Amino acid sequence: MTHLKPLASGIALATTALFVSVAQADDQTLDFGVPAWPGITVKTAIAEQLLNPLGYQTSIQAIGLQVIYQGIESGDIDAFLGAWLPAQREMFNPRKESGVLVDVANNVDGAQMTLAVPEYLYESGIQSFADLDENRDQFDGKIYGFGAGSAASEILHNAIDNDTWGLGDWQVVDTSEVAMLSAARDAISREEPIIWVGWTPHWMNLELPMRYLEDSKDLFGENNGESDVLTLLRSGYADAHPNVVTFFEQFTFSAEEQSWMIQAFGQEEQDLDDVAEQWINNHPERIEAMLADVTTTDGAPAWPVIEARLSD
Repeated sequence: MTHLKPLASGIALATTALFVSVAQADDQTLDFGVPAWPGITVKTAIAEQLLNPLGYQTSIQAIGLQVIYQGIESGDIDAFLGAWLPAQREMFNPRKESGVLVDVANNVDGAQMTLAVPEYLYESGIQSFADLDENRDQFDGKIYGFGAGSAASEILHNAIDNDTWGLGDWQVVDTSEVAMLSAARDAISREEPIIWVGWTPHWMNLELPMRYLEDSKDLFGENNGESDVLTLLRSGYADAHPNVVTFFEQFTFSAEEQSWMIQAFGQEEQDLDDVAEQWINNHPERIEAMLADVTTTDGAPAWPVIEARLSD
C-alpha cells in the first residue's frame, strides 16, 4: 500500500451563521461551501489535498445549504460538492436557469433516497410501498424521518395528504438523523418492525441490515429515488479556471466509497485529514485518472506532482 506524504489540506472551517453573508471571496482562491455533512466534508478535503500541491489556494466556508446557494449567486462561494438532486431542485433550478452556476459532474454513482426497512421485514414480504398499508398495525402507522422541513419530510407529508399508497392515516415522526437511526438500530436489535427514510451514500448501509422498498410511483424521484450528487461551480470561476473544471469532471466516487468516508469521519470520528489522506493512499490509480489532462498552475502535468508525494 502506498502512503501519501503529508499535505497541507487547508482545512480551516470558518463557521458562519445561517442567513449571514459569507466572507468576501478572493478571486484567486477556490472557496468551497460545505454544510455539516460528513461525506461532502471528506470529499472536499480530498479535493484540497489534490489541488493545493498543484498551486491552487483553497478555503472552506462551513455554512448551511441555503447560504451556499446564495453564496454561489453572490460570488462568495465557488464550489459545492453536494448538490443532491432532485431533493435540492428548488434551490438549484433557478440558479441553473439564470446561469450563475454550472453542474460539472455527478460525483457519486449509485445515490438513492427512499423508505427502508430491516432486512428481516423485507424477507418476510414487506418489499414495496404497496405492502405498507395492509401492514399498518405492525408499524403503528409511523414512518421515521430525519427532520421537519427536509425534502423527505415534505414528500411523505404530501403522500399522507393525498393518501398515496393508502398512507392517509399514517404519520411522520420527524426527528433528527441521529434519533431516527438510533430508533432503527434499537428496533433491529429486537427484530421489531420499523420503517425510516434511508439513503445511500451513508454509513447506515454498511452497519445496518436494511433494504430499500420499491415504489412504482417514484415519490422520492425517478427510478425509485435514484439521485445525483452534483459538483457545482460558480460560472465565473469555471470560465476563468477550465483546468479546475477538468479536474472536477473526473472527481467522482461510488456510493460505497462515500459511505466509507461518512462512516470513518462522521461515525468513527477519525481525523478529517487522515480520512482524506487514507483514501488517496489506497487509490493511486483512481487519483491518476482524476488528474488526467489536469495541470499545475504553472502548466506542468498534475499526476507526477501527486505521484511524487506517494511512497511505498
